[in-house]
Amino acid sequence: NKNEISILGAGLIGSLLSIYLKKRGLDVHVYEKRPDNRKGDYKEEGRSINMALSDRGWNALDKVGLKEKVLTLTIPMYGRQIHNEHGDTTFIPYGKEGQAIYSISRGRFNQLLMNEAEDAGVKVHFDKKIDNVDLRTNELHIESRDGSKEHISSEVILGADGAYSSLRTAMLKQVRFNYKQEYISHGYKELSIPPTKDGQFAMDPNALHIWPRGSFMLIALPNPDKSFTCTLFLPFEGERVSFENIRDEEDVKGVFQTFFDDAFQMMPNLTGEYFNNPTASLINIECYPWMLNKAMLIGDASHAMVPFYGQGMNSGFEDCVILDNLIEKLGSNAWELVFAKFQKIRKPDTDAICKLAMENFEEMKADVADPKFLIRKKIETRLHELYPNDWIPLYTMVTFSSIPYSEAYAIGKLQQSIMDRIMKDPLITQNWDKLDYGDIIDWLDKTKAV
Repeated sequence: NKNEISILGAGLIGSLLSIYLKKRGLDVHVYEKRPDNRKGDYKEEGRSINMALSDRGWNALDKVGLKEKVLTLTIPMYGRQIHNEHGDTTFIPYGKEGQAIYSISRGRFNQLLMNEAEDAGVKVHFDKKIDNVDLRTNELHIESRDGSKEHISSEVILGADGAYSSLRTAMLKQVRFNYKQEYISHGYKELSIPPTKDGQFAMDPNALHIWPRGSFMLIALPNPDKSFTCTLFLPFEGERVSFENIRDEEDVKGVFQTFFDDAFQMMPNLTGEYFNNPTASLINIECYPWMLNKAMLIGDASHAMVPFYGQGMNSGFEDCVILDNLIEKLGSNAWELVFAKFQKIRKPDTDAICKLAMENFEEMKADVADPKFLIRKKIETRLHELYPNDWIPLYTMVTFSSIPYSEAYAIGKLQQSIMDRIMKDPLITQNWDKLDYGDIIDWLDKTKAV
């Protein structure tokens, strides 16, 4: 058999990419090692951090006409709701009034995209494990769940098969392929807050809830069924509060009653979920080049990142848009040129968002609990209100615009250096609203010039 396009992985990125390529009139086959999660009793639970759709993701969905269908599965979150250890909360808006990121279940979202792909004419093959990719012949060596094996030739192979990509494993055997992976010291475990007894949300559904506790944290995102998907981030070992040191039900209850008591009161299934759901690791991956001849990596396969900026899926969707734009410009007969242009354009931006995701981890688990953090955000919000074209907060550039990540990163570092100097004022808490904001913008312009 010979396919025109073979995509490895039927996850979010692979499914959306297949829709884009099918709309170009191409023959597209997708190979997925897992069973079809739309059939029977198959469920993949306990490993799913809810996704947060933002502008880059919405732009990608809108381009293929899926925005309205996906919107029905989402809940808008207009800011962070910070929970301190006493149960008091502080709301920090994400952007201007009306700006939101959108919580969506990974599983339901993936099912919708697979349905749309098949409706468009994409052929999706489940239970197909990629044993090897022969990059000399562009041939896939596939093993089915029943043990049978087959070889599939393909003009083009696209690896959208995530952080543990089979295509990238094949590329690792090639000369001059650079690869770096880093597991962070923390892992995560999925938990939940069910609806109240009268079937309502237990907390404000239009916020991303965070319990920051310095070296660890709990977050919660809303679901349409009035529940919240919670994710507990803890160090694996070495800390007093770590996965290593939680050994039994009393340990779980003790940690939650001490550090997350208001959440604990809303989690009747806590201990069962804690011990039944796996503890997953978090990895950052960089590699280059992403292509070899007519095979290329995309999404997490080429730039897996930790989830703390909510941009993993959004950047992968943006990958699909940029690749599609290049195909439109250069044609679907010039794959090697398309791939070369794609990786040259995209690599600096994915490096930048990977760095930002790592840095935002510190902000989420520690900085947001600092009273001065709220003052800092208020100053940046005021600057953006007064000078919307001169001062755009980093989070706004990343989440609510299509400014290249690398450009946002560079501007963000300049703004950070200025804000660090402003926040050194010992009276800033009392005087933040009396600042000369025009002087700050002049300061920024001079810094950019230098």
